[in-house]
Parts: sequence; structure tokens; C-alpha cells
Amino acid sequence: MTEQMYHIALASRPEGAPEPANFRHEPKALPTPGEGEVLVRVHYMSLDPYMRGRMDDAKSYAAPVPIGGTMEAGGVGEVIASNDPKFKPGDFAFGMFGWASHGCLPGKMLRRVDPAQAPLTTSLGVLGMPGFTGWYGLMQHGRPQRGETLVVAAATGPVGSMVGQVAKALGLRAVGIAGGAEKCAMAVDKFGFDACLDHRAYDSASDLRKALADQCPNGIDIYFENVGGRVLAAVLPLMNPHGRIPICGMIAWYNAGGLGSGAQVAEPSAPALWRNILVRFLSVNGFIISNHWNRFPDFLAEIAPKVAAGEIAYAEDVAEGLENAPAAFMSMLKGGNTGKQIVKLV
Repeated sequence: MTEQMYHIALASRPEGAPEPANFRHEPKALPTPGEGEVLVRVHYMSLDPYMRGRMDDAKSYAAPVPIGGTMEAGGVGEVIASNDPKFKPGDFAFGMFGWASHGCLPGKMLRRVDPAQAPLTTSLGVLGMPGFTGWYGLMQHGRPQRGETLVVAAATGPVGSMVGQVAKALGLRAVGIAGGAEKCAMAVDKFGFDACLDHRAYDSASDLRKALADQCPNGIDIYFENVGGRVLAAVLPLMNPHGRIPICGMIAWYNAGGLGSGAQVAEPSAPALWRNILVRFLSVNGFIISNHWNRFPDFLAEIAPKVAAGEIAYAEDVAEGLENAPAAFMSMLKGGNTGKQIVKLV
């Protein structure tokens, strides 16, 4: 084993969109596993929008990354040393190892991954936290019913594509929103959406709303929210009475700064938001998927066989090298990725 590893540290807190200067790629000592701990060489790590919030020093559901600390991330890799009898060298495991070449965690914080069952990368996307987020949010808070209409933005991402495919399998009309004609074609052709709108093709929320109205002639029953911004402003007036809005993210506003830091957003206004919730009798449920891991086995039991059978499709965008993680992350926040953003380390 090498005596040195590498990680990406948070060098400074961004003001607005992250920049290369906010990250630092540097060596550090390779940890020695203590009692009950497992040392893993990371093969692949995940990049997800929530990481932008961890860069802000703002009160949230999780503590921010400290200056000089390793950026947070889930990763999957090979066990190279273990003091936990449930893991042995050569096994593969998922854990929150951070933006790092290696990770050392208690075995109880790791999840075994079998590469013979599915590619390792799926534990970061379609069969990992993002896929679970889409499935849980839709089933628990969307409460889908056959014949209803669902709208989800970021439709080709790992959350949105899961939401759309599960909805279609349950007999709903699924309308996606994505950035660019290529992604919209993927939403329809690969993931089976009934239609997909390119939000970049519309100059305003009003224009997007008109296009949505054409694709949702019976209104919108479920809006799976992971974007916010003008997409939310376009959707709200089209929601049907007793519609449901599961909220798992708001990427359009992340670079404005953390909630509580004085961030101002233009669309939709608070009065418009609250009025629509009131007069349309909407159910709006925010959720953080890390609070619901007890349901993860149920998710895997239902979805893993469908992935293996090709009934659930997925797409991955793989960047090469830990040193390129910041560039891939910054691009992802602007919609530059196609599918689940992953970084290959080995």
C-alpha cells in the first residue's frame, strides 16, 4: 500500500458559482484503519448538486465542509485493509469517502457492493442515493395514480430519469424538462418520457408555461421539484387541485448562496408561491433522503431487478482523474453533464 493518498480540499468558500480557486488538490497521509475500520481504495466517486450547499457556511440539515477539509462525496472502491470481519481485502464497498483517492471508515458505515450483480458505478447513481431519492420521493410524497400527469425537470439526470420511468410504469403521463435538444431526445428515446421541453428554448417562465400547458392538457398532478427558479414559476399555475410537489432540491438557486445567508431569488415570488399552494390545495413535502435509509432495501428489491432486466435505463457521464473533479462539478452545476456525473479514479 502506498503511504500517501490524495484529496480535494475546500480552499475557500465560493461567492456565487464555484471557481477553480475554491478547490485544492493535495496529498495527505494514508490513514491506518483502527478497530472496526476499513480502508478502501476508491475507484469511482459521485458528484451531486447538494455538494454546492456544503461549500457555504450556512445553517442547513448538515454541517458545511470546513476550510481545508475534504469535499464530501460518496464513493465505491476496493477494500485494501480491514479490521471488520464483515469486510476482507478484495471486497467492494460504498461509503462517504469524500473527494479522495482512499477512505477509511468504520465497517458499520459501509455498504457492500457486488460487481457481479451490477457495474460498480450504478451504486452511485441508478442503484444509489440519486435513484433512491427519485423512487422514494415519487412514491412517498408524489403518491402517483394511473392516468395522472407528472412533470420533472433535469429529466435525464439520475433522479429525474428514475422519477419519469417509475411514473410511466405506473401508467402516468410523464413530461420532462431538460437543457438542450440532445437531452430532451434522450428523455423521450432512452427513458420513455411522453414529451420533454428544452427550457433553454424559452425566454421566460411565461413562455415555458405555455409550452407546458400544450403538453399537459389535463393539468399537472405531480411536480417533482429538484430545480426551482423559473421552472417552478412555469409549473405552479398549471398544478391541479390537490396536486403534490415533492421537493428534494433547487439547483437553480444553489449558487445564490445558502438559505439564511441573505440570498434573493426572483422567481417565483413568495406571495405567488403561497397563493398557489393555498388556492390549489397543494401538498408540498420537502425531504432529505439521508433520513430515510431504512427504505433503501425496499428500493433495491424493487428496482435492482428492473435495472438488470433493462426495464430501467440509466446514463452516466464519467470524468477521468481526481484532479478533474472540480471542473466536472462546476460544469454539472451549469447542466454540462449528460446523465449521472461520476469521477473515475482507478
